Amino acid sequence: MNDMVTISPEVQAALAEHKAVVALESTLITHGLPYPTNVETALAMEAAVRKSGAVPATIAILKGKITVGVSASEIERLGALPYSSVRKCSRRDLPIAVGMGEDAATTVAGTMIVAHMAGIRVFATGGIGGVHRGAPFDVSADLIELGRTPVAVVCSGAKSILDLPLTLEVLETQGVPVLGFGTETLPSFYTRNSGLPIDACVETPEQAAQIIAAAQKIEAKHGILITVPVPEVDELPSATAEKAIQQATEEAAAQGIHGKAVTPFVLNRVSELTEGESRRANVALLVNNARTGGLIAVALSKLG
Repeated sequence: MNDMVTISPEVQAALAEHKAVVALESTLITHGLPYPTNVETALAMEAAVRKSGAVPATIAILKGKITVGVSASEIERLGALPYSSVRKCSRRDLPIAVGMGEDAATTVAGTMIVAHMAGIRVFATGGIGGVHRGAPFDVSADLIELGRTPVAVVCSGAKSILDLPLTLEVLETQGVPVLGFGTETLPSFYTRNSGLPIDACVETPEQAAQIIAAAQKIEAKHGILITVPVPEVDELPSATAEKAIQQATEEAAAQGIHGKAVTPFVLNRVSELTEGESRRANVALLVNNARTGGLIAVALSKLG
């Protein structure tokens, strides 16, 4: 590691001792959820990782310093900052945030890059980016990063506000295996089943770990996507979700919202239209994915 990166003592010790570590992103803190739900959720995810037997490593850029293992006080500080004051940091943004000494929150792609730099093999998040509806050339950098950075990403599929069939097509082109944790179809973020097929189903953390370990042994240069359905009790009915997503997407287009501003706008609007039900599902799947990621990381650590 170089002087641009700092790793917390707890994470550093866990990595040195080959213990289980799970990377967590910070965009959900600054752009995904409102304060104080954002802070509460980030801390709940860390607690879920710990309960599974692993060490959490929330990743962010703090005043230009790439930080692996952000403290609770820094999570609170980031969560309370105005939305517009924190850069949403993907691959293209990392040198800008570091060079300008900014606070920045890492996206899926940004977190994968830093996790790989630190030697963390498992990363848990909510949903990855994908191909935007009605804009097939608007492809999230998350998909490209999955094709070139060997980190296992535990999520609930791509956010259902996106074009899921096209997203799967891009993942296939990038050579990314898409696994279902206890499911044979792709989860649809708020809902458990999109009806879209995936590459393989794994039933246990140990099976998922075996695939991650095999990818490392054959020196695969791509990531692995492990998709976990939202807990059944917290699932948003698919018809309700789709109606809200359609309306929110149309409103974003009508207001000229585009690029990386689309997802935060649509997620917030869907929450409003569903009277908070989508946000409840979002928080539930985030915490569940953190727990699942921890279990997979523990199983992986036992394989060496």
